Amino acid sequence: MTALERPRMSFWKAVFLAIVAVGLVLCYVRFTKGLGAVTNLSDKFPWGLWVGFDLLCGVGLAAGGFVITATVYIFHIERLRPVVRATILTAFLGYILVVSALMFDIGRPWAMWHPLVMWNPHSVMFEVSWCVTLYTTVLFLEFSGMIFEKLKWPRAMKVQHAITLPCVVAGVLLSTLHQSSLGTVYLIVPGKLHALWYTQTLPILFWISSVAAGLAMLIFESRLSSKAFGRQLEMPILSEAGRVLAAVLGVYGALRVYDLGTRGMFGQALDFSYESRMFLLEFVGGLLVPFVMLLFPKVRANAKWLYGAAVLTILGFVTNRLNVSITGFEGAQGGTYLPSVSETLITVFFVALGFGAFALGVRHLNIYPENEEKHGAGTKTAKPEVGSAIEATAAAPVVREMATAVRIPTA
Repeated sequence: MTALERPRMSFWKAVFLAIVAVGLVLCYVRFTKGLGAVTNLSDKFPWGLWVGFDLLCGVGLAAGGFVITATVYIFHIERLRPVVRATILTAFLGYILVVSALMFDIGRPWAMWHPLVMWNPHSVMFEVSWCVTLYTTVLFLEFSGMIFEKLKWPRAMKVQHAITLPCVVAGVLLSTLHQSSLGTVYLIVPGKLHALWYTQTLPILFWISSVAAGLAMLIFESRLSSKAFGRQLEMPILSEAGRVLAAVLGVYGALRVYDLGTRGMFGQALDFSYESRMFLLEFVGGLLVPFVMLLFPKVRANAKWLYGAAVLTILGFVTNRLNVSITGFEGAQGGTYLPSVSETLITVFFVALGFGAFALGVRHLNIYPENEEKHGAGTKTAKPEVGSAIEATAAAPVVREMATAVRIPTA
């Protein structure tokens, strides 16, 4: 770069920098003046947007490694390998942002380490704290292989490859525990959470919906990165992901209908009350519509329609988590909760940081196969057994059976 050259400032870079600037100011206000200065949280609603979206949605949407990684590393279906590293990056960044967001929501963030030494094995939150901490560590170990490859440290890469199997085993256990346990947390409030969402199957529903969210995020991020970086879209892979996503949505929807029926909740689901409308928005718009769309091979083969179905799935997932964490409590609490502008902007700040970090990862690390020549520079490296958000190892056999059971047609 010559002395006269300047980095080009695009519209989206300007928006990103503006969001970061505002976010940093609000971060300062949050940690100097407390939660009351930036949130609408109260004794009635001590958990708001930062728990409902940043935590519950963040953990589920960070599960892009579900299914794909296990399919490649456990079942050796190599045609899916081109998207594996992107799921690793997404999962690692997602968990880092979740942990960072928790620092904002906790009244005394400097005490966040207490569950690690002050054990309470009877608490679901204790289990979630430990699982998220350990799983974030596992993701770092899996992600570190990309860093070592970039730095050309072959010995470090060999060590990282050697611990892949223990990471897979740990990832299976930890991911299964905390994805379902986030649903278990809400089983302790049977008199407060609305009956449309309070069910003993909530841990199972949380786990299955996270599988769907992970697959939808794979399609979503692949579409955005292809446009942002001029990459060719891996349509055969994404079409296959869409086929499996249809199977997962089918199983998830059938389980929810069965649960509502056994509890006699169809009447409340269709009475068009506030809770009913929010439930129908989540179920019809975010589950039924994308499920029907993805049943058609022509939809799965079309990049725009496939992307649209993924976006609807993600929006349905987000609506579900916000319904469980916020909407379902408003009736029992006798009031409503709306996040403040500052609360919302801090969440937007975290989302922007996630997009920015992903962009940096794609630019400077060997995330996609077409980058291999640029990053490898002719050096021969070991086959990258870097794992992923290895929750997939638990999910993959189940999901494959789902796809077969519902007979999703192939193109």
